[in-house]
Amino acid sequence: MDCYQWFSPIFLSAFIYALLCFKSNKRKTSPPFEPNSDHGFPIIGHIPQFIINRHRFLDWTTELLAASPTNTITIHRPIQGVITANPTNIEYILKINCHNYPKGSFITSTLWDFLGGGIFNSDDEQWKAQRKAASFEFNTKSLRAFVVDHVKHEISARLIPLFKNYASTGEILDLQDVFERFSMDSVCRLVFGEDTACLEGDSDVLYYSSSFADAFKEAEDLSAGRFHYALPSLWKLKKLFDIGSEHRLRCLIERVHAYAMDIVRLKKKKIEDSSAHEFDLLSRFIASGQYSDAYLRDVIVNFILAGRETTSSAMTWFFWLLSQRPDVKQKVLDEISLFKGDLGFQELRGMNYLHAAITEAMRLYPPVPVNSMMCRKDDMLPDGTFVGNQWLMSYNAYAMARMETIWGKDCTEYKPERWLADGVYRSESPFKFSAFHAGPRICLGKEMAYIQIKSVVACILGSFELEVVEKNRRPEMGLSLTLRMKHGLAVRVGLRQD
Repeated sequence: MDCYQWFSPIFLSAFIYALLCFKSNKRKTSPPFEPNSDHGFPIIGHIPQFIINRHRFLDWTTELLAASPTNTITIHRPIQGVITANPTNIEYILKINCHNYPKGSFITSTLWDFLGGGIFNSDDEQWKAQRKAASFEFNTKSLRAFVVDHVKHEISARLIPLFKNYASTGEILDLQDVFERFSMDSVCRLVFGEDTACLEGDSDVLYYSSSFADAFKEAEDLSAGRFHYALPSLWKLKKLFDIGSEHRLRCLIERVHAYAMDIVRLKKKKIEDSSAHEFDLLSRFIASGQYSDAYLRDVIVNFILAGRETTSSAMTWFFWLLSQRPDVKQKVLDEISLFKGDLGFQELRGMNYLHAAITEAMRLYPPVPVNSMMCRKDDMLPDGTFVGNQWLMSYNAYAMARMETIWGKDCTEYKPERWLADGVYRSESPFKFSAFHAGPRICLGKEMAYIQIKSVVACILGSFELEVVEKNRRPEMGLSLTLRMKHGLAVRVGLRQD
């Protein structure tokens, strides 16, 4: 068992934390609900409960949030904070009073080694400047066309041949792994215009790019693992002495950053030596002439983080749910059959039922299940919960999907029809369906994610039969920042006969 996940026994953790937190904040507050209806143990707070339930954090917090009258709980230790599944609270922290809830020093410092000062790890003016530049680029028609064309190529040249090969051999395919590699190829083409060829076994660039892809994935997991320590200061001690998981993380980050810097230099040289216009995001940022190489490196890392595992997670969960619901699968197939020939942006946009089915999958299994920020100064949420200065403020999108107060008694059912009105897709408030975040930081790549997922689903379901080998396996959350299946999704591929 990895030492960064279960570093110390409960009593040792309690003793060390008691020494570190002897002068802990003794602010008198009366939150509406706390785990086990108390303030936790003296000094050590809820560390024992956290350690016991750390392996099932999402289900544990969902149970607590569902038991709370306001769907909000307060946690005392390992980090002082509030978790909510209340849409009114979420609108307040993400929109109405968002200036009081930045990423904060705790989160940015924890992820700084990996993400630097990129758009997903910055605040205030630094974030505004990057958001403005990225927003302009994501709203151009040329970029949307670039995404559509690239996804088509990636599907026809790599994904379809791969599935045909597995259909002919009868071997078991790990669908999650395939989607992660497919998403890596797609997002890298979008971000810096290079082919990482993670789905192609005989490519000349495979070893180098796959090494980068594997290093990126492991660096993401280890960086996110820092948030799972019972004692938040322990990873800093390990980093100081360069031991264990922190030594491994340092080596991985060096590899990721070196690859990204090589891409920046090569892209700059390519732009200087050619008059041809490049459509990838990195080229667009370079063309402005405003950014340093280190900044451009962070652009690459941050946007790969945003687009790689989130999209693959959404696709994996969608196919897993579809395997449980043949009626939904047939409705998706019926809609796909109406759109013959080349699937362009308008055709994909017209698939209302498929859009609803994908959205419903992301409602139940949001790619980013928990999102956190820090409270800048003492505040009171609309439901009456106190949030202290420098407290962690989180909203749990996974738990929200399981709240009867939000989605009704059928909240745990996979029901695409809840998104349709007379057969036309009907959106919900982003503070109720928060898979793409909300407020000023709402996801810029939402439309592109749907384009990619719809294209993949239409091509795979239209040509292949997928049989999930272990239908009774329940998916689990790993240590990454996104919701993954711990053991992947094993499927047997067959060619459709109709």
